[in-house]
Amino acid sequence: MTLTDEKKDNRIYLAVAIFIIVVIILTIFFSTNKLVSAKIEDDILGSTWIEDIGERDFGSGFLGIEKWASFTYKNNNVTYPAYVTVTTFKTLFMMNEEDLKNKMEETIIGSSKQGVSVDLETKITGERTLNNGHKTLYSIYDGNYSSNQENEKIKIIGETWNCGTSGTSIICIGYAQVTDKAHNNSEIDITYWIKILKDKDGTFGSDYKGLDGLLFNVKCH
Repeated sequence: MTLTDEKKDNRIYLAVAIFIIVVIILTIFFSTNKLVSAKIEDDILGSTWIEDIGERDFGSGFLGIEKWASFTYKNNNVTYPAYVTVTTFKTLFMMNEEDLKNKMEETIIGSSKQGVSVDLETKITGERTLNNGHKTLYSIYDGNYSSNQENEKIKIIGETWNCGTSGTSIICIGYAQVTDKAHNNSEIDITYWIKILKDKDGTFGSDYKGLDGLLFNVKCH
């Protein structure tokens, strides 16, 4: 065997070794890259909120490296409709918190395509700690929704955080209609809005203090 043949054999062995190492690494990565979906448990939803099974959404991209899952919860009230979406993302690297917040706000502003008008001048931002121990960033807006030729007032919150335990990024969006002009009802009802925001510390006011808030109790690990 010549020196040239030996070099060729060495290249082949090296290529095979690299291939095997890559396969092992990918196998380990994909076996551990399981998505833990953030959710709101039934005991927190109570009797007035339910998950809309038809709105469940799962997906993946980049050969399964990126995954996401989304769950939607709605109240049982057609007069003052409200909903909460909880979307979980798992990527190779967790999103930067500011990028995550920007993505959330873009989603809210983009809802104008669904008849929602968001008043950007009413934006309120802040931080709070959830029941799961995570510190979050939130943005709150007032807005309007065109329904049955009436312009109903709405309130919207977006809240985000990264969960190091599950290696995921979470975006939650809560929406509540607080007027009912369509039924000639002039009263403003924030009952469902309070349920969405309520937390242990009463971050948004004394009326919003309690342990059964929807976003406060999102389970992500």
